[in-house]
Amino acid sequence: MESLKIGFGGGCHWCTEGIFRSLQGVTQVDQGWISAVPPEHEYSEGVIVHFRPRNISLQQLIDIHILTHSAYSDHALREKYRSAVYVFSESQRHEAQSVLRKLAQSNSCTLITRALIFKDFRVNKESYLDYFYQDPERPFCQTQIKPKLEKLARHYPDSINTECWEVINQKVLKDKDE
Repeated sequence: MESLKIGFGGGCHWCTEGIFRSLQGVTQVDQGWISAVPPEHEYSEGVIVHFRPRNISLQQLIDIHILTHSAYSDHALREKYRSAVYVFSESQRHEAQSVLRKLAQSNSCTLITRALIFKDFRVNKESYLDYFYQDPERPFCQTQIKPKLEKLARHYPDSINTECWEVINQKVLKDKDE
């Protein structure tokens, strides 16, 4: 089965990893720091998402990325959290730019997210990989990642993979029982 990859950055890489790791059709998420060809050559937090286009489209991945981070606002930490789609081919770049343009038009606003050409990737320390699913009880997971996963579940309930639903639901049910 054909697998492609695309990079995303915009918020904390732990959050971004948790979002994409939760999706059907995503086979692997590499978390760390991404750089793009100049002028955006500095590293910023991000993920590389390996996916099966038969199961989830590039458009849907970009839609989810825009939904789950601050894609419309610039802030002082944008250098560390660059809002971007990192492409691996010219055809991906054209598709990503088209999707971003359509999202901006349909929402009548300006997206700061850009399609950038991937240059390099550095993986995070092993202890930080799969951050949410290693221990969803961590305070950061509860305050930052869980709300994004809940938003994802409201907007794309059929896209979340079964294994991840179980982890998310166990925590939600446990919170309700207490």
